Amino acid sequence: MGNSYTGHLQSTRFEEVLHNSIEASLRSNTVVPRPVFTQLYLEAEQRPYSHDGRGDEDEDEEDGSDSNSPPIPYQMRPPPEGSCTTDGFCQAGKDLRLSSMATESLEVPPGFLLVGAKSPSVPDHILVCAVDQRFLPDECGRNALLGFSGNCMGCGEKGFRYFTEFADHINLKLTTQPKKQKHLKYHLLRNAQGILVKGAPICWKGIDSRMRHAVCNAAAGPEEQSGHGPTDLLPNSGHTALNTINHADLNTHIHISEGSPPLTNGSHVPGPQQTPAQPGMVANGPGRPTVIGSMANSGPPKKRHKGWSPESSAPTEVTPRPAPNSTTNGTKSADSGASGCLSMGSSPPLAPGESVTVPDRLLYTCGLRPVIFKGHGTLPHLCGNLGDVLVSGLLQKCYLNSQNLPRVYEQYGTAPIQPISTEMLILLTVYYLVQLAPDQAPLMEDLEQIFMRSWRESHLTEIRQYQQTHAQIAPPLPCLAQPLTPSQLPWLAKLATSSCGEGVLVLDTAPSLAEALEETFHRLVDGRLSQTNYVVIICMNRSQEIESCVVVTGKHQTHALAESLLSPSDCVREIVHELSSGMAAELGSYFSSLGPDGDVEALLEQASPENNAQYSSIEPSGDSPKAKCSEYYVEWHEIRPIQLAVARKLLSHVCAIADSSTQNLDLGSFDKVEFLICVPPSEVTFHQVVLHLWNSGLLRELGLDQDCLSVKEAEQYVVKLNQSAVGKINSLIQKSKMNPYTLFILVHDHAHWDISSGQCSGGDSSLGLVDGLLNCRQIRDAPNILTLHVTSFPFTLQTQYTRISPYNEIHWPSGFNNDVDLYHEKTKYFGVSELLETTRSGSGLPLLRYDSSFESMAAALEERFPKLHSAVIRTHVLIQHYSLALMVTAGGQALQALQKHISVETLEMVQCLLNTSQRCPSRHGHMLLLRIPSPALAAFAHQRLCHVRNRLGLHKQFEVILGDPCSALTVGKHFLDQLRVWLKILDPDWAPLTYLELEALPCILILTGMDPLGESLPRSLKYCDLRVISCWSLQRTTLEQELGLAAYLLKTKQDGQHGPHARCDLSESDPEKLSSTDNEDEEVVVDVNNDLPKLGNQASPAGSQHPQSDWTPLDPDKQPNQRQQSKSTSSGSSSTRASPLRQSCSWARNLSRPPVVLLPKAVYDLITTVDSSGLPKSTSFLPHSAVEWVSSFRPLLSKMMTCTEQSLYYRQWTVPKPHHMDSSNRYEGRTDNFHPRKLLLSGPPQVGKTGAYLQFLGILSRMLIRLMEVDIYDEEDINCNCEKDLVRYHQPIALWPNTDTVQGMPFDYTIHDPKYEDISTVYSPDFTPNSNDGNSRRQEDVYLHRRTARIKLSKYAAYNTYHHCEQCHQYMGFNPQYQSTLHAFTFSHLLLGEEIQLYFIIPKSKEHHFSFSQSGGQLESMRLPLTSDWNPDAIKSPIFTPTTGRHEHGLFNLYHAMEGATHLHILVIKEYEMAVYKKYWPNHIMLVLPTIFNGAGIGAAHFLIKELSYHNLELERSRRVEHGSRPQDVWPFIILADDSCVMWNSVDVDPKSGTAGTERNVSLKQVLQHMESSPDITQYGLCGMRKWSSRGGGAGQQKDPFSRGHLHDFLLLNVDLTQNVQYNQNRFTCDDVDFNLRAHSAGLLICRFNNFSVMKKQIAIGGYGTFIIKTKMTDVPTTIQPTQYICAPDSKHLFLATPAQLLLEKYLQHTSHRLFPLSAQNYSHPVLSVDCYLNLGPEVTVCFVSSRPHSINFSTTGLLFSGLLLYFCDSFVTPGFLKKFQFLKGATLCVICPNRSSLRQTVVRLELEEEWRFRLSDEFQTANAKEDQPLFFLTGKHI
Repeated sequence: MGNSYTGHLQSTRFEEVLHNSIEASLRSNTVVPRPVFTQLYLEAEQRPYSHDGRGDEDEDEEDGSDSNSPPIPYQMRPPPEGSCTTDGFCQAGKDLRLSSMATESLEVPPGFLLVGAKSPSVPDHILVCAVDQRFLPDECGRNALLGFSGNCMGCGEKGFRYFTEFADHINLKLTTQPKKQKHLKYHLLRNAQGILVKGAPICWKGIDSRMRHAVCNAAAGPEEQSGHGPTDLLPNSGHTALNTINHADLNTHIHISEGSPPLTNGSHVPGPQQTPAQPGMVANGPGRPTVIGSMANSGPPKKRHKGWSPESSAPTEVTPRPAPNSTTNGTKSADSGASGCLSMGSSPPLAPGESVTVPDRLLYTCGLRPVIFKGHGTLPHLCGNLGDVLVSGLLQKCYLNSQNLPRVYEQYGTAPIQPISTEMLILLTVYYLVQLAPDQAPLMEDLEQIFMRSWRESHLTEIRQYQQTHAQIAPPLPCLAQPLTPSQLPWLAKLATSSCGEGVLVLDTAPSLAEALEETFHRLVDGRLSQTNYVVIICMNRSQEIESCVVVTGKHQTHALAESLLSPSDCVREIVHELSSGMAAELGSYFSSLGPDGDVEALLEQASPENNAQYSSIEPSGDSPKAKCSEYYVEWHEIRPIQLAVARKLLSHVCAIADSSTQNLDLGSFDKVEFLICVPPSEVTFHQVVLHLWNSGLLRELGLDQDCLSVKEAEQYVVKLNQSAVGKINSLIQKSKMNPYTLFILVHDHAHWDISSGQCSGGDSSLGLVDGLLNCRQIRDAPNILTLHVTSFPFTLQTQYTRISPYNEIHWPSGFNNDVDLYHEKTKYFGVSELLETTRSGSGLPLLRYDSSFESMAAALEERFPKLHSAVIRTHVLIQHYSLALMVTAGGQALQALQKHISVETLEMVQCLLNTSQRCPSRHGHMLLLRIPSPALAAFAHQRLCHVRNRLGLHKQFEVILGDPCSALTVGKHFLDQLRVWLKILDPDWAPLTYLELEALPCILILTGMDPLGESLPRSLKYCDLRVISCWSLQRTTLEQELGLAAYLLKTKQDGQHGPHARCDLSESDPEKLSSTDNEDEEVVVDVNNDLPKLGNQASPAGSQHPQSDWTPLDPDKQPNQRQQSKSTSSGSSSTRASPLRQSCSWARNLSRPPVVLLPKAVYDLITTVDSSGLPKSTSFLPHSAVEWVSSFRPLLSKMMTCTEQSLYYRQWTVPKPHHMDSSNRYEGRTDNFHPRKLLLSGPPQVGKTGAYLQFLGILSRMLIRLMEVDIYDEEDINCNCEKDLVRYHQPIALWPNTDTVQGMPFDYTIHDPKYEDISTVYSPDFTPNSNDGNSRRQEDVYLHRRTARIKLSKYAAYNTYHHCEQCHQYMGFNPQYQSTLHAFTFSHLLLGEEIQLYFIIPKSKEHHFSFSQSGGQLESMRLPLTSDWNPDAIKSPIFTPTTGRHEHGLFNLYHAMEGATHLHILVIKEYEMAVYKKYWPNHIMLVLPTIFNGAGIGAAHFLIKELSYHNLELERSRRVEHGSRPQDVWPFIILADDSCVMWNSVDVDPKSGTAGTERNVSLKQVLQHMESSPDITQYGLCGMRKWSSRGGGAGQQKDPFSRGHLHDFLLLNVDLTQNVQYNQNRFTCDDVDFNLRAHSAGLLICRFNNFSVMKKQIAIGGYGTFIIKTKMTDVPTTIQPTQYICAPDSKHLFLATPAQLLLEKYLQHTSHRLFPLSAQNYSHPVLSVDCYLNLGPEVTVCFVSSRPHSINFSTTGLLFSGLLLYFCDSFVTPGFLKKFQFLKGATLCVICPNRSSLRQTVVRLELEEEWRFRLSDEFQTANAKEDQPLFFLTGKHI
């Protein structure tokens, strides 16, 4: 229609017609949902490339008959007045008919051709025209530019730019839109006689005739049924239009966002919106035509208009393309027939099932090895030269996966939803191939996504309808899309390919795949496919089923696909074969010559130092040791806050496993940690982890440093995963069996490296080793082995069959949240995402880029050497660049001409490497990483670079290091000396073993190995050259681990000493960055003041085109004036270059700048392309070759996903392949398939995971020690009397006490237990207090400052509820079968005045300890053994433990303390705590105190225990008598144990010398059995032991083995002998002291076993010592002074909601020094306390006497008392008894009674008023309300 080749719309009339057409189609009622392939073909795309690399211009529009809108009659413009309108003549009246002009001499301008036009008004004549040949097709029907340019051959008028105008001028008088394709019919030629004649038809290569042919042959369709005749099909085919634009659908359409994968042909981008493609940029217009239409009709679809978008913004200027367009989509005339179809040539037809012979020398002839993708049907058998062809099933698999898509929706019952048809799959494949750029290879991932989106779009309405569970059924659309028919497929496919020239060819006429393949091979050999990249074969078999395949014939594509089909091991073998067989020799000879510039070796000789006087004067680096760099420092082993945070997260996950109810990890049973770190078989990684381990201090912390005195010895804790690991792993398994109390941590670092199944390893012993070792049954079942997998790429371990629970994953946290530094780090991580961000920031050139010069040279050589692997070619190109760059840099001006053979990037890196070290006094420099995966190529590169470096005399300027994982590092002596000086290492034999130790060494590190194996790189890394990595290993793990090499920890703060230069450190205009050319022709301006995003004041480095800085000679001191001024107009860079060279360390400045990364262009395009989710395209790739997607129908990863969500995504959508080690996990019969003791730590590369897990091991060890240690009270005995302690009554070797001897021992009234340091001293005539021992400490101070020791729990310890282990699991009874029953037990007691009903909670498993009535099952008694009974595996005495508030922390688990022996343990609890104690201790017997004792103290519990036990003893005696036993034969002892007794100890005594030996921990069973077996044990009233002290009880080491004195905390109580001595049920404090004194006065024997000791754990929670004093007005505890605990009777006072007895005891404790003023600090005049002991505070001494007849009291003759305390006096206290004692004048009397009346009666009965003076104001009561029964007391003074 005449659009200009610039692509702009010039015709107003065209726009009107187009708008009318669109509006009509939008208003039509027959509009149906568009097929998605049109969307994919026509939608916006980021790469406006056609196959030949040119952006297509707007195509000519077809005539109105092909429009989708109702036919609009064409109206010719009215001719100018006076013009000629005669048919066959132009408007100037000149004859144009061929018959008239055949013999005339015609002047044809250069570039124009004569053509013949047909006019419908004069069908018998041909009109002569001159048309620019650029707008005409060639003989193949291609290469016609869109638009028109013609001249009139009649009047000579020139410059017709639109065919519409030209048609008017020559009077064609058309009724349809003028189209050059329809009316310019023939070439006009002159014959031998010079006569102009009709020549060959113009080959417009249209599809019009094919479409008409298809319509004519199609069966009757909807068009005929709707009333359209055959002649109306084309003008009215509304359902087949592809140019209809639905405005409303633009927003609801599933758009492909900016940066989405290329899905449509870039040539279809609307012209006004096209922008030149830039790296990282997307040429995506704001609004693109989206198409509605259906393939229901067999009529041809119409092209869309291509110059207009309904939402287009202002047009963008487009650079004109001088090259002609690839094709013109036209329609041939009917007389051309079906010539648009490809003919099969002259090859003979093949019989069905016949094989296809691959031609000989196919690779040699064509320079390529074609790749055949299987499609539909069965590919015929290939024979012959099979080595020159590759067959792949990837496309076929992609088709099959796409057919399975609808199964996802079967749960919705969506029966009508059908899979994508075969025709649509093929058509979408064609569209995908069409839009690929010339340098792109097809990706099945892209195609799979296209199929998915196509299916989803086609069935979107149905899916939504079926997903609505209770919504109303939506009304059906007017017309649903009909499936594509087989007859439509070929011409639709060819229509699609018409836009890409010869790039994609469709073969559809062959009867079978075999013949089509044969034809394809013939065309290849004949050279007819030289411009074709893909041949799509479509044919119908005899069953009328479509068969298809795709033959890839493009040189670049076949090369790429062939390499992508190789496994890594095959790739290595291929490269080695090419190098060893001499195939690469021709490539080497090619590089040896530089053409006119000479031979490389000759030039190298010319540049050598002996021939280069200029260079020979340069001082080698490192030869001036006088100057030292003050900026050098190394921070390898600094632990960062974020690493500690991750270590704590790991620890919390371990604790979560232990805290779960699954009993998978019993942390409480482990007393130490051992570990083994498994790393890949890389020497550097191995030594790197060893170095980190040695410097972390972990070995010292775990107590392993005694065995590891050097780094070499630390290697035993790290193992490389090769065959040498088998022995170490087996040794660890054996150690775990022999040491069940050691927790073994197996750290699997770089865990994604080997995931092969041990069952599928085949003959390769290295594969599957990890599976065989770390997943073996011994490790899986060992309860004390925990496996920690550590990786940067966890995707391979996150499948549907993974062994790791999602709850056991620990992900590295982000250091920033909303730009807030969460961990206050000195460094900032700069990883892959930050590198990608620099490509999108727009501020300066990115750190991540590709080298276009290098890519061009490599691509050209790949075509020249098709047999060689691309890695071989690219490596040779790269090494050639580096070699020439070294020559240019070191060879002076003579070799500057070689710059044209080098890429700018390479030259700049080499210049920076050589020159930066010259600026530092210590010659610190940078590292240049050269990544070459192939070991053979890496060895070649190392050899060549060393050769060039040495020939150039640069062997002291920089080192070339080969980083092979299989071998150790090799560094030259000169550089070793430098490193030793820098690192201050004195060992002359030291050599670096890790890359970290190469810090600041100027070097080229050639890192080889197919995969990086976790090697960390030093901070001096400045360039990361990845140009040689594989471009076709398209898995996420493979790509990201290569990019992870450049991950970097930046310093977050700039060093102040850099001054004004710090801001430009990231700039490529830094003076140390050296330019490669003078750039005479171009200027490049880069703003160095543009900061990198989130990097502070750091500017972007230069791009790949033209660096700004000039080259500086190697010796800045000797050649300071040879620097050239840059042409850059950037003020920042020019001012930097203008400054003199600084003698500052470039290495130090580089710490705040991440490295520059160079990538292959193919990889760069992949990772910088952003898909619809906003993530780089590479993230949507298969995570690893060992896994596969569950379904194509999966969502894309979202940019908003957290690491946890990403893990769940892979766990849902990936499954392991059979050779994956997790593939067998589903067959093992487990319910969840998760190993309970496997953890996974994931974090980005180089972020510090090693330091984190080493910290974890340390804090885990500390926690286990903390779990195994308790705070034990460690205090010396108080009130010791050394003289008395030296008296011996028993032999030191005596095992048991002698009753007669004990009877003769004096009773020690003095209290020695340090917990009673703050109570009143009990007066003893044998004790003289220490004058320096001031008892002035308050109780609060004593409690807060009591000395404790951290003691490790032994295997005989008592535990709280947090302890779990298999041995005591049944004892604890956490099982539903351990049900308990409640039993009532009633007895009466005179002191209580009424019957007492107690409740026993008895588990079923403990009922054998009790006897029940046979009739009703009533509890009768608790069974007691006989004294004569002996069972080595049982304890005879029932153990009673009174407790409150310690249901979690009380030490009631005595299983280990008893060594599993049978014992009866009863918890004595308060009623309100019954439920919670029962919950935590379901298998323990519990005695529930009556409700009235809920507020009582420890005295009430002891009282009830003792009285119940005596009552039970009588019941048992009665029961035993019935069975023939004597009453005295029943065992009378019980044990009263505190709930904090944790361990027991015994002192070993030398039987010969009798000296006390060491104190060792023993079981409670051993202690009790020893005490119970004492001779005449029933004659003792009380037995006990001393409290443990680290000093052995003060002088206790020399004490008698037995003593007679106070007993505390753990008592063996004879309830028979103590029948008449009761505990005071009212007491809260010191009830044991009170009971001891009364028991002794009653004549009972009290014996302490001094060789036994009990350890008491400090428990700060609960206990009977916790008192809360609060008022009755509020429940909130308030601060109340002790003086407020009492008040005058009948006074208005603030009453307290606290028991009266407690108020009295606390009052006397804190104020008795004022109540008894004569007693304060006066030991010789104590306060006389009758029949009781009350704590009167540490300043007052109490003398206890008993009023009972025949009681034992020491003589008080001559003793003057300073006070008298009468507490609840009974009838034994008489006036005569009191008159035996003498008091000081002014001594204080205190009489305490339960009520006011008894108080007065006591005063009268005891005749106290005779010797004591009382006042009315001396009567007091406790501050209790009347209903709370306050206590009353009266004070008086002695007369």
